[in-house]
Amino acid sequence: MHPYIAEFVGTAILVLFGNGVVANAVLARTKGNGGGWIVITAGWACAVALAVYVAARASGAHLNPAVTLGLASVGSFGWALVPGYLFAQMAGGFAGAVLVYLSYLAHWEPTTDASAKLACYCTGPAVRRLGAAFVTEFIGTAALVFAVLSFGRLAAGAPTEQQAWAAAVNIWFGPALVGILVFAIGLSLGGPTGYAINPARDLAPRLAHALLPIPGKGGSDWGYAWVPVIAPICGGIAGAHLFRLLGV
Repeated sequence: MHPYIAEFVGTAILVLFGNGVVANAVLARTKGNGGGWIVITAGWACAVALAVYVAARASGAHLNPAVTLGLASVGSFGWALVPGYLFAQMAGGFAGAVLVYLSYLAHWEPTTDASAKLACYCTGPAVRRLGAAFVTEFIGTAALVFAVLSFGRLAAGAPTEQQAWAAAVNIWFGPALVGILVFAIGLSLGGPTGYAINPARDLAPRLAHALLPIPGKGGSDWGYAWVPVIAPICGGIAGAHLFRLLGV
């Protein structure tokens, strides 16, 4: 599989299963309605782990522009590949969101809460303080990138960030560790913003929400949309540089 296709497919799977569990928990008359935060965070953890298993061998399973840009910023991923990776991730995120829409086709109309429908696609702050939300997303994504690079260094004693990332995602338990990490971030840091920590997981589905014919969907909250894009990118770059600086 070509790396760009792997990034597309992996990100689509991530969004299908991740946003799918949100839809199952919040949309009206689903079997999982009212499942709550533990169900959502567990579902997202499984979504990330499975997506990494799918894409790891072909692309390294970035599945996240913040990871791609973080690695490139410390010289551990070629800048020439960055545009293709980012496009594939965004396209995959959009495709996954469309699949969520189709999977829950019978449940959009019975759901009267427009904010619940939006939550099936993208994140939003629990308290609308954009500066505070930015800090949360920055910290969560920095922790994500730093920890995943640390997994690889621990597993292989690799001398560079790129080798560390490859070790983390290519050994059989690497994807499961990444899933556990996302589970931990969701449980610990997810409350303020819904822990986007990935622009492709938030912006592309938000665009799908805006374009799809969802009954009674309301607005797509574009006034907040920049936070789960810019903050994760800054956090991912910071996490990669901190990893290199500390020489973990």
